Amino acid sequence: MIFSRFRGSSNGLQPTDPNAIIHAIGVVKTYRTGTAEVTALKGIDFAVRRGEMVAVMGPSGCGKTTLLNCLSGLDTVDAGTITLEGRDLAKLNDRERTDYRAKRMGFVFQVYNLLPVLSAVENVELPLLVSGVRPKEARSRAMAALETVGLTNWAKHRPAELSGGQRQRVTIARALVNDPAIVWADEPTGALDSHTAAEILELMRELNQTRGVTFVIVTHDPGVGAQCDRIVRMRDGQIVGEEIPTAPAASPDAMVADGRAATIAR
Repeated sequence: MIFSRFRGSSNGLQPTDPNAIIHAIGVVKTYRTGTAEVTALKGIDFAVRRGEMVAVMGPSGCGKTTLLNCLSGLDTVDAGTITLEGRDLAKLNDRERTDYRAKRMGFVFQVYNLLPVLSAVENVELPLLVSGVRPKEARSRAMAALETVGLTNWAKHRPAELSGGQRQRVTIARALVNDPAIVWADEPTGALDSHTAAEILELMRELNQTRGVTFVIVTHDPGVGAQCDRIVRMRDGQIVGEEIPTAPAASPDAMVADGRAATIAR
């Protein structure tokens, strides 16, 4: 099955529809450097259902990361509207956007962005402490998040003492510690070997299915895309189509190791 190109209200979802946790219409983003001007996003329409796991794929420089940054409010847009959980980002001031991100979003990046002087549990609890959560509660929630990703016994270890896969698990725990509605992931398996990448992908999928967390994943890896509910294709700052894998792959490990996508219905 293949969806038509996004135009208007994608997937038939409206911003007020309770199933449309993410809804963007006509999003334009232009970067200006001196006399140069590059339009990174050219009128993007994009929607994600609550609890969906979506991969955004396309060649380098096509605007995938820019789209993620704009949708999450990390970057502003020049035109268009972005609605998250019924909230228009443009109507929130900087403090309100920051507070909303802290309470309702999680982020997972290719580079782990962990503070090297802090232990795993300290890295995970840091967002809670910054948000004003009391230390005792923050520590309890951080340990629970580490238990979720299987790192309870590594809680006191610093990032340098952890493998790449373990560090990414800490990053996922940090993204989950505030019980977010949406997790944004930018190349979350890009720095990992195939076996570890498969484990991280399987963990993310499990969290999506058991907790109902919405994931939007920017990736070059067709094996990652094949494990998602939907693949959104980008090229030259535009969404050029969508695909749905015919069925979940039987083995995420094999999919990532082989570096090939599951069969896509045409």
